[in-house]
Amino acid sequence: MEKDINGCQDGAKTEPSTRLGTEGTETQLDDFVGPHPDYNEEEEEQKYFRRKRLGVIKNVVAASLAGTLTYSVYLGLLQMQLILHYDETYREVKYSNIRLEDIDRKVLMGINVTPVAALLYTPILIRFFGTKWAMFLAIGIYALFVSSNYWERYYTLVPSAVAIGMVIVPLWASMGTYIMRMAQKYYEYVNYKEEQEKERQRAPRDACNAYIIVFQTIFYSCFHLSFVCAQMPMVFFLNNYLYQLNHTLFAVKHCGTLSHGTLPGFNKTVLQSLPRSVNLIIVESALMAAAFLAMLVVLVLCGAAYRPMEEIDMRSIGWGNIFQLPFKHMRDYRLRHLFPLFIYSGFEVLFVCTGFSLNYGVCALGLERLAYLLMAYGFSASVCSSLALCMLRLRRHIPLLAGALIHAVLLVTLFCWAPEPRCLAQAPLLYSIAVLWGTGSALNKTGISILLGMLYKKKERQDFIFTIYHWWQALAIFTVYLWSGLPMKAKLSIMLLTLVVAVGTYLWMEQKVAWNMEVRLPRIPRPRHKTRGYRYLEDNSDETGSDGDGDKEDDDRHPTEATTEDELPKEDRELLG
Repeated sequence: MEKDINGCQDGAKTEPSTRLGTEGTETQLDDFVGPHPDYNEEEEEQKYFRRKRLGVIKNVVAASLAGTLTYSVYLGLLQMQLILHYDETYREVKYSNIRLEDIDRKVLMGINVTPVAALLYTPILIRFFGTKWAMFLAIGIYALFVSSNYWERYYTLVPSAVAIGMVIVPLWASMGTYIMRMAQKYYEYVNYKEEQEKERQRAPRDACNAYIIVFQTIFYSCFHLSFVCAQMPMVFFLNNYLYQLNHTLFAVKHCGTLSHGTLPGFNKTVLQSLPRSVNLIIVESALMAAAFLAMLVVLVLCGAAYRPMEEIDMRSIGWGNIFQLPFKHMRDYRLRHLFPLFIYSGFEVLFVCTGFSLNYGVCALGLERLAYLLMAYGFSASVCSSLALCMLRLRRHIPLLAGALIHAVLLVTLFCWAPEPRCLAQAPLLYSIAVLWGTGSALNKTGISILLGMLYKKKERQDFIFTIYHWWQALAIFTVYLWSGLPMKAKLSIMLLTLVVAVGTYLWMEQKVAWNMEVRLPRIPRPRHKTRGYRYLEDNSDETGSDGDGDKEDDDRHPTEATTEDELPKEDRELLG
C-alpha cells in the first residue's frame, strides 16, 4: 500500500515537470523564430525603400554616364577621322589606293540614311531585348564602330557605319524610356505608404511630374557634356598636327551668311605633319576603352526598368501589335502638333556641329579653334539644362518658349552677319553665340523630354512615344545631311521657318489640352499568354497596367478601339496641369 502511495506521488511530481519542460521548449522556439524584441517593422520598411530609392538614383546616374561616354566616343572619333581623311597628303601617303574620301561619303550616308527605317523595328527591338539590354546592345554597336577604325577599309568602315545608323534611334529611345521609368519607380518608392493604403485608388494625375523633371534634367546635364568630352582627341592630339589659320583659310573668301555649301575654298592640306600610326592606335584604344566602360556601366550598374513579369506582359501583346502601335499613336493630336518641334530639335543640334562651327567658327578662327567652340557649346548646354528645373514652379511651356526665343534671335543674327575670314577679333562674339545656342538647345531638348513624360505616363506607351520622337529627329538630321550644299541663307531660312511653325503648333496643342479636347490613343491589347500557370489562372491576375504607375486613365476610360467602319473609335481624355 505504501508503495502505491509513493508511486502516485512520483507520478504527480513527473507531470508538472513535463509540462514545465514543454512550456520552456515553446518559449525557446518562439524566441528563435519569432520577431526580434528590438525589431521595428516600420523602421525596416523605411530602410528597405530608402535602399530602393538610392538604387533608382544610381540607375539614373549610370545611364546618364553611359550615354555621355557613348556619344562622346562616337562624336570625337568621327570628327577626328573626318579631319584626317580630308587631308590630301594623309590620304595619298597612307591610303592611296582605297579612295578614302569616297568611303567617308558612304560612311556618312550609312549613319544618316539608315535611321529613316528605324520606326519599323525599334519598338520590336526594345520589347524583345528589354529596355536595359537594348541600351547595352546599341552601345556595343557603337563600340564596334570604334573598333572598325583600327583597320580602315571599305568592308570595315561602311558596314559598321550602317550598323551604327540602325541603332541610333533604339539607343536614345530606350534611354528616354529608361529615365522615364526610373522617375515613376522613384515616385512609387517615396509614396509606398500611400500605395499600400490606396492601392485600388487612382494615383494623382501629376503625381510623379516633379521626379520626371529632376531625372530628365540630370540626364541632359550629363549628356551635353559629351560635346566637351568629344573634343579631347582634338585638344590633346590632333591640334598638334594642324596648320595655322593663315594656311588653311588662305583661299576662303566668304564666311557665314555669304557662304555656300560647307566652307568653300578651305585648303585641302590641313596637317603640317602626319601623325604616327602608333599614336593613332593609342588614341583609338583610349576611345575603345571608354566605349567598353559605357557597356560595363550599363551591364553592372543599371538595373532593370521593368519587373520580369511586366516585360513578359509587354511582349505578350503580339509582335504585330507592337509593330503597328507607333503608327497608331501618331493619330493623337498632341503628338502630331509636336512633330515640327521634334524636327527642329534635330535641325539645331546638327547645324551647330556643322553649319555654325565650320562656316562661322572655323572660317573666322581656324580649324585649331573648332574644339574650343564646341566645348563652349557643350558646357553651356550642360549647365543650362538645370534651368529646366524651373518647370517645378513655372508652367511647362515657359522653358520651351524661352529656348525657342533664344534660337530665333540667334538665327536672325546669323542670317544678317558674315564674319571676316581669318579675323580673331571676332572670337568673343562667336563664343557668345555658341554659349547662347547651348542654352537654347538645353531648354529645347530637356523641355521636350519632360513634356513627353508628362503627356504619356502609361508605361506601356513610353517606348512607342520616345521612338517616334527620336525617329523624327533622325529624319531631320537626314535632311540636314541632304542640304549640305545649299547656301547658308537658305539653311537659316528653313530653320527659322521650322522654328516658327514648331512654336505655333505647340501653343495650339497646349490650347487644345486646356480645352479638354479628347485625344485619340490606341488601346493597348491585353497580354496573350501561351501558358496558363498559377499566375494567370485567376481572372483578376496581375496583368500589365494593373499595378498603379500614375497613369491608369487609359485603362479606366478607354474602351476597345473601333474595328469596323461603322464604329467610331472612343478616345481618352487626359487633363494636364
